[in-house]
Formats: sequence, C-alpha cells, structure tokens
Amino acid sequence: MRMEPFDAYRYYQALKLHFESDTYDATKYNYKTSAKQQSFWKRRDKFHFAKIGRMFDSPPELINYYAAHFVAGNNWVGDMLNNEQQHKDQLKRMESLGYVFEQDLLRLNEECQSFDSIFDIGNQYPIVIESYLSDDINIESVVILNQLTQFMRKADKNITETIVWPDVSRKIHKYSPFIRVDLKKMKKSVLKVFTS
Repeated sequence: MRMEPFDAYRYYQALKLHFESDTYDATKYNYKTSAKQQSFWKRRDKFHFAKIGRMFDSPPELINYYAAHFVAGNNWVGDMLNNEQQHKDQLKRMESLGYVFEQDLLRLNEECQSFDSIFDIGNQYPIVIESYLSDDINIESVVILNQLTQFMRKADKNITETIVWPDVSRKIHKYSPFIRVDLKKMKKSVLKVFTS
C-alpha cells in the first residue's frame, strides 16, 4: 500500500518542524502537526508529495527518507526528489552502521591520543565535531558517541560561538531518535579501537 499524498506531506511537516525547531519533537508527538488537507491541496508542490508517497509503503521508510534529507540540509521537497543519492547513501551507512562507526573511530584514533581527548575542544569545537564538519567522519557516529558519553551537554555549555554551533548542535540532538543501535556493541567497538 502506497502512502497518500497528504500523509507524505503531513510527515514532511512533522520532520521539518522537528529538525528546524528547538521545541518540537516529532517522535514525542507521534508526528502530529496542525497540517490540514484543505491547505495541502492548495500547495503548488503537492505533486512532489504524491510522487514521494508512491515511493514508500510504510511510515517508517518515509520518515527515514525525510530524516536523511533534513540532516543533509535538503529542506525543500523538490530538492529531496532531485537528490535521491542522499537517501541511498544514508541507507547504505545504516545497513553497515557497526562497520561505519568502527571506521570513524579508527580515523579519530589516528588524530587523538585517547578516547577522552576526541571530546576536547580543538580550534573551536570538540575534535569529534571538527572531524564531522570536515567530512572525516559521519554524523551517525557523532550521534552514537553522544548516546554513549553525553559529550554534547558539556559542548553546549562551553561553546559560545552563535553562528554555526546552534545549527550543528540541533542537528545532532534532533537526529538522535533516528539512530537506534545496540550501545553495548558500540562500546565494545570503542574499547577495541582505543585500547588495542
């Protein structure tokens, strides 16, 4: 069963609010928004949502699609449709997340003396964030490291830069509910990389 165009739009609205607002949590509110059918049918981009709806059979697949695009910075539905590779790349990373995480840890280990030092403030941000911003590691690994250590609490308190950091911080926090992993397994990867 394909998703209806309005449902595709409704989930889009929920995820857009989730990633762009500090207060709305789509998972907490079960993807409910004030989106109305009447206003949807007046939108010029309604056909984009019809097309996206035909691509997916279930809400979890559609939610993952939107999350992948919002994390990548594709906020308009037309850009999402024009950049399918974003979603494919994210699916590939998610399918082998344990391996991706371990490879990112190895890159961080080359840069730092110890596991704790990857959370030290480098030039402006924690080294792990600098590595993510320079595309050396994936955002999923940053999210997992935060789930393991809660390093973002300290970073949010200590970083005073107000131009880039608020967006980076929000993206990491807002992406977290979509990264569900076995944290014990991830902890073993950390120990393997940083103690061998």
